[in-house]
Amino acid sequence: MLPPRPLAAQKGRGAVTNLQGRYEVNARERFDDGWVHEDDEDDAPAPFRTQVTDEFAKTILSRNSSPDIPFNVSLNPYRGCEHGCIYCFARPSHSYLGLSPGLDFESRLFAKVNAPDLLRRELARPSYMPEPIALGVNTDAYQPCERGLGITRRVLEVLHDCEHPVALISKSSLIERDIDLIAAMAAKNQAIAAVTVTTLDPEISRTLEPRAAAPARRLRTIRRLTDAGIPVRVSVAPVIPFITEPELERVLEAARDAGAVSAHYVVLRLPWEVNPLFQEWLQAHFPERAQRVMNRVREMRGGKDYDSDFSKRMHGEGVWADLIRQRFVKAVERLGMNATGGRFAQLDASRFKRPLVVPTVPAKQCGNATGQLDLFG
Repeated sequence: MLPPRPLAAQKGRGAVTNLQGRYEVNARERFDDGWVHEDDEDDAPAPFRTQVTDEFAKTILSRNSSPDIPFNVSLNPYRGCEHGCIYCFARPSHSYLGLSPGLDFESRLFAKVNAPDLLRRELARPSYMPEPIALGVNTDAYQPCERGLGITRRVLEVLHDCEHPVALISKSSLIERDIDLIAAMAAKNQAIAAVTVTTLDPEISRTLEPRAAAPARRLRTIRRLTDAGIPVRVSVAPVIPFITEPELERVLEAARDAGAVSAHYVVLRLPWEVNPLFQEWLQAHFPERAQRVMNRVREMRGGKDYDSDFSKRMHGEGVWADLIRQRFVKAVERLGMNATGGRFAQLDASRFKRPLVVPTVPAKQCGNATGQLDLFG
């Protein structure tokens, strides 16, 4: 068996490896059969190129009842995310597809090309009751492939035409493309936006979230959305001890100066495969402080790497978690960012009107997500 390669990141990718998903039956490991030489250049890992596959989804709205999440309904136009954020809580979802939550998650993407049609059909149901839809929560609705595909734009057009409330969250400047729709909805109290700013350090951001907009560019996005009359909230997430945590107050101040009116934060979460992937990233980029970071994470998680309890998973517990909470509360009070206006509960759904035209389901949508024909089709 060959010795494992030293952990080294690929340029433009967040995950260091293509970690096997937890549902895989077969395991793979390198084996020395005597034919590979140490200086063999062909043994180097091939670069992961982004592949986007059309998916004809069966449903488009996801519902949750989690008490620590401020919305009940969400819509995600894509599976996987090319931004490559190493901390992304959605990474484990790629295991359900038989793919890796590692490099596969950020390079093998699925675009729900029928999302706008499915949304129209859902909104047209007589039993449908309107409430704010969170757009792009699991994976970013404005990741790079959206520039060409425009699925998010068409979803917004449906919501705009139906005067349906929406809340967007992104770390991409591409959201500025849709200011015409979002601003028109915000003027009727039907739209809000949140921009994630994890760090102000471009070097950290380049490895932590390699294909997302640079921190300075996100601040400009906050300014442009604000200038268009769109209420903007800054999401300081995740707060990573000894990596992004020292910048907490500076991030909030910079976001306030850019126009953000409110803020929230989330402490680093490491569910399922995110845990080993994040620890690999630490060893590759911050080996000198990796153990220190994980020790602090465990202090905030009751001695474990992660605790999924609804009352603890977002902010943690213990002395360090309480210290971060106090720092955040004092900062938003000092900066005047503790406004509650524009949140989900205040969005107006009273003007909702059902779509007049409801699309039929094309025959080609009978296949599954990868385009394979139905066994009895």
